[in-house]
Amino acid sequence: MAVRIRMKMMGRRHRPFFRVCVTDARTPRDGRVIEEVGYYDPMVPETDARAVLNNERIDYWVSVGAQMSDKVAVLVKKYGTKGTHLDAQQAANERLSRIRRRPTVPTELPPALKTKSKKEKAAEAAKAAEAVEAKAQAAVEQAVAASSEN
Repeated sequence: MAVRIRMKMMGRRHRPFFRVCVTDARTPRDGRVIEEVGYYDPMVPETDARAVLNNERIDYWVSVGAQMSDKVAVLVKKYGTKGTHLDAQQAANERLSRIRRRPTVPTELPPALKTKSKKEKAAEAAKAAEAVEAKAQAAVEQAVAASSEN
């Protein structure tokens, strides 16, 4: 059985996506595969982050006689085990992860943005009333003390 490592087109119109697959050479391009060993997404903005390969499995299949298609051979030469662009790929993946990282949502809102429940509002009103009553009581006591001095 002649085994090939080639790309299988997935995606849709105007949005290509390819899986790097190990297949029997006689099967159609998008037919049954033996194993999927990576993918290639040409729509990723960073050129060096477009290919993701399982290098161990590709090396295995090449060691048992699998032939690579021309396009897959270029990808393996660049991003394979001894690839020429591995450092650039790592840097591109890091840049993409920074771009894709979503800002974290604060666990607690600032006091100005918090909405208060009816119980919290009633408790605040009770505290305010107690404070006003305490001030009034202190004023009365001061007035009594001032009148007793005279």
